[in-house]
Amino acid sequence: MGNDNTLEDLRRCIDQIDAQVEDLISERVRVAQRIAELKREAGEASYYRPDREAQVLREVIERNKGPLSDQDIARLFREIMSASLAAEAPVTVGYLGPEGTYTQSAALKHFGRSVHTQPLATIPEVFGVVEKGQAQFGVVPVENSTEGVVTHTLDMFMDSNLQICGEIHLRIRHQLIGRAESLQSIERVLAHSQSFAQCRRWLAEHLVKAEAIPVTSNAEAAKRVTNDENAAAIASGAAAEFYHLNVLAADIEDDPGNTTRFLVIGNTRSGPSGQDKTSLLVSSPNKPGALYRLLRPLAMHEVSMTRIESRPSRKGAWDYVFFIDIEGHAADPKIAPVLNELQQEAAFVKLLGAYPQAVL
Repeated sequence: MGNDNTLEDLRRCIDQIDAQVEDLISERVRVAQRIAELKREAGEASYYRPDREAQVLREVIERNKGPLSDQDIARLFREIMSASLAAEAPVTVGYLGPEGTYTQSAALKHFGRSVHTQPLATIPEVFGVVEKGQAQFGVVPVENSTEGVVTHTLDMFMDSNLQICGEIHLRIRHQLIGRAESLQSIERVLAHSQSFAQCRRWLAEHLVKAEAIPVTSNAEAAKRVTNDENAAAIASGAAAEFYHLNVLAADIEDDPGNTTRFLVIGNTRSGPSGQDKTSLLVSSPNKPGALYRLLRPLAMHEVSMTRIESRPSRKGAWDYVFFIDIEGHAADPKIAPVLNELQQEAAFVKLLGAYPQAVL
């Protein structure tokens, strides 16, 4: 395209490109609908394929030559896939609410905005609606890069038969929001206890005299300060928009890399995508060297363990289980012998899911 194009020429070019893009998107949706028909004929109950979606997004990123960033191009294609999935069959995703939470942001990041999202009050409720079939999937937080594991989520897997079928990494940007005209007028700050911990230094420097009031979620904090000009909430930018509040201070988290990992739960089993994780629940006899023997198969087969957490088993005093994440899919030739050896060493092994690693 030459430099002598007029503004009208460029606008006509944009219009032509838009028409081509629209035609291609419509054709993509029609192909997706045909795939859904073939799945119905074959008796498949789920149209969502976590492994396939992860592969598509990775290919999109690999092809990307700019000027859009990898994050932007992936977000655009995620929305196209979300609309295609909705055209195949309606999808409901339960999440830890209320509206405006980071968990809702994580759900929309992963599934796009064409799915129906259902806010729920507690993590057990999220598991419950998916187990009862009232939602196809759920999204729950599992760990934060600065504050560690969410124990409620781990404990739910001890009794639930739901599978982990995906993970989401969400960069957490805390905003101080409210109706106050200045920081000096703020007498109370409301937030989830983890958010207070993640903003400790900023609060000590700027609002040392303000009373800290813990609440069940940051979105609940935002809701409660809507009519209080002397209170502020620590919450997301999405919560500020939803509750029509002002951002009084932006990005107040102490750690600029603050990230929360979320899990997608459902009854869908993901196939290998090429870059996967496998999550396990393992218990061992209470005897010397038990943990060493559990981990030895990983070392022997050079399988990387990305996380291990211990939790009380709730079946006896001082009896513990271990939540272990490893790199690779349970169906990979390298992972299968590790699982077999774990079965021999452990008192109990439960496969919680094998799923694609988070894409961006």
